[in-house]
Amino acid sequence: MRGNWISWSVGLALACAMLVRPAAAQDEAGFQAYLQTLRAQAEAQGISRSAIDQVFPGLTLNTRVIELDRQQPEARPNAPIPRFAPYRRAHVDEARIGPGRIAYQAQRGRLARIEAELGVPESITVAIWGHETSYGRVQGGFDLPRALASLAYEGRRRELFAGEFLATLKMIDRGVPRYRLKGSWAGATGGPQFLPSVYLRLARDGDGDGQANIWSSDADTLASIGNYFANAGWRRGQPWGLAVSVPGSFDRSQVVNRLVSPRCPRVFERMSAWRTIGEWRALGLAPLDRAWPDDRVLATLIEPDGAGETAYLLTGNYRVILDYNCSNFYALSVGLLADAVER
Repeated sequence: MRGNWISWSVGLALACAMLVRPAAAQDEAGFQAYLQTLRAQAEAQGISRSAIDQVFPGLTLNTRVIELDRQQPEARPNAPIPRFAPYRRAHVDEARIGPGRIAYQAQRGRLARIEAELGVPESITVAIWGHETSYGRVQGGFDLPRALASLAYEGRRRELFAGEFLATLKMIDRGVPRYRLKGSWAGATGGPQFLPSVYLRLARDGDGDGQANIWSSDADTLASIGNYFANAGWRRGQPWGLAVSVPGSFDRSQVVNRLVSPRCPRVFERMSAWRTIGEWRALGLAPLDRAWPDDRVLATLIEPDGAGETAYLLTGNYRVILDYNCSNFYALSVGLLADAVER
């Protein structure tokens, strides 16, 4: 009986292997065929033969990035929203605050120049750097062209990823060495974790050497982050928001948001209608750890963990942080880290 069971098990394993191998081979064959479409698109956009020849030969399908993409929250739009407090403890912690204060002090000269020119606070620039790459230390090791071509081939967001793949080729044409094209599984690269198309639009030379080297130049990284925020509409002199307490008698029905955002609706639907700071003060809200901004500043209320927990009034600059990463948890933690590193 044991011998028969072993024979049956071996046979089953061989049968499974025969099923898996053709599927994998079929995927790779399909990917190689799709690369011809990308090559034609590159040629049609005037990308150089040199850039094409540096990227296409030897490019193979990366199934791991496809698995990671399918695990993302946007792929599961009906999943429940967790509490913010655990996220805050994990992302606004001493591992980020301590090094953030060191980076803040070490880069004050550069940061002050960026703030003077662009209006983006030094602390916000540092907080983005800290959240994205732990102040440049963790930038990702995925080969960008391979990852982006694989995600484009998978097809769920083909237009996005095909465009970003072609942007990596244009980066080469702009002088970025092929070896620098590494980053996250979804195509973000360098200290700011810019997508290739964002690099082409907004990466900036901060040290005057004529290159926008966001991989090993802190000056270029910080200047590029500041340029992104200025381009997205950061308003000079306004805070991102502030933590507030909400009185128990507060009537939330009077500040219901009746607008539907065309972008990231699940993120924006958690916010209230907009009121001035003066109006929020009149409704009984009180700041927890900083002074009120000007009474004329418009703000929206979010209670990420519900009534009775810490709430936040958010200005238009909070929406600029959302432009970088459209997640309330991300944007709140960036603002809170910024506050912590400058204390």
